[in-house]
Amino acid sequence: MCGPTPKFSEFPRTPAAATSKRSLASSEHTHNWRPSSSPLDWAWFPRSMSNPKAARPSKIDRTRSEERSEVRAAVSRFIAVGAFAMIVIAAPVGLWVRAESQSNAMENAIQQTQRLADYSVGPLVSDNLIAGVPGAAQYLDDRLAPRISDGSLVRVKVWDTEGRIVYSDFPSLIGEVFDLPSFAPELLAGGKGRANLGVQDGADDLHESQSGELVEVHVRTTAANGQALILEAYFNDDAVHDEQNALVVGLIPAFLLSLGALQLAQLFPAVRLARRIQGHQSTKRRLLQYAIDASDLERQRIARDLHDEVIQDLAGLSYALEAEERHSPPENQALFGQAKAILQKNVRTLRAMTTELYPPDLAELGLPAALTRLAAPLLEHGIKVKLHIPPDCELDRDRAAMFYRVAREVLANTVKHAKAGTLELSLMQDAGRTILLIHDNGCGFDLSEDAPENHLGLRIMRDTIEVAGGTLEVRSWRGGGTSVMASLERIAPARIR
Repeated sequence: MCGPTPKFSEFPRTPAAATSKRSLASSEHTHNWRPSSSPLDWAWFPRSMSNPKAARPSKIDRTRSEERSEVRAAVSRFIAVGAFAMIVIAAPVGLWVRAESQSNAMENAIQQTQRLADYSVGPLVSDNLIAGVPGAAQYLDDRLAPRISDGSLVRVKVWDTEGRIVYSDFPSLIGEVFDLPSFAPELLAGGKGRANLGVQDGADDLHESQSGELVEVHVRTTAANGQALILEAYFNDDAVHDEQNALVVGLIPAFLLSLGALQLAQLFPAVRLARRIQGHQSTKRRLLQYAIDASDLERQRIARDLHDEVIQDLAGLSYALEAEERHSPPENQALFGQAKAILQKNVRTLRAMTTELYPPDLAELGLPAALTRLAAPLLEHGIKVKLHIPPDCELDRDRAAMFYRVAREVLANTVKHAKAGTLELSLMQDAGRTILLIHDNGCGFDLSEDAPENHLGLRIMRDTIEVAGGTLEVRSWRGGGTSVMASLERIAPARIR
């Protein structure tokens, strides 16, 4: 041990001689195991386990139809994002167009009222009308009656500079005095007319308040004697809304068609880019698969050569030494016996190496049994092993092989470098994913100085698992052991025992 390690209440240290294979075989089978020590809080993982976009087949190198489906999915996402962007852009633009169209309609109402004031009302406001002489308003009533009867004009009021109504189509208002609006001085001085749309609820609007929304317009006019007056006219809001809607209907479709054309113009380059990226990813997957296959073939070749040549030759030499030992003089028997023991030990070591180089058939043996067999040699190195493996594990062949390779690489590193006393290996599975978790209480290492990326085996395994849609995370600290977690999405494979 290189320093203080996390507490492992479940793992008493025992010498290698006291550790039997029975302790390995009696491993707990549990789905909800988590390491009990605080350093193993999995919140520290910097990269969250990814959720693959789609269930992948048993081969890492996916079929062309699946690659096309990924392109379609990417294009669908592009279209969906584009449609959402169109809505996000069109909504405020539509509101802006509506507001501008209302402002334009109000401007037209002001111009219409100004013409009414200059040509129909102002010249007919006589001195008698201003003085309140009875019957003086009759001529102006006759002039405005057609407009009021057809509904284009709802109400007319003419104010003097003192706030007195000198004329109205509603006779009872003539002579009444009200407060002028705040903008009246500016308007009387020659300012621009004012208009607003809404329910009229002023003190002088007793007869208009029940008419709903109206367009109220104030403009300056001049009486026949040159006196400055204010003409207040009320119009039905239908004309304003009709003009507003016509402008909106005319602009919004053109705007949406422009956005749609832009979206279509971007769609074709996006499809080409998605296919190009998909091609690069497919090439990367194939290269990784070729690297793994080449590594497996090389392992098999080395294992076959060791078994068929070196091991057989050494075994034959061992038998020859045993024969020579029986027929040699007593003083040479000890030497022959020692040489035979060394040879037999080397033969056992080489056979163990061939087993490691050429893993068992996971389809026949099953991943749980293969992991149990893989962990057995650790007992010979004095490492207490605790397994947490469910009896039934549903994994396709390639994913089972990935987990086996990760476990083999991690356990080999533990034996060579960790100086560990205990090791926990857990295989957990739920409806969405399968997780392989390995933790030892060895000396650990500094990730900043000796990152997992520097280890070729783990780097290849990480790339392979990430291409398959999973993650491989390594956590270690000096004196605190090392933890490795590999995660892959579950699919619907044939059961691997």
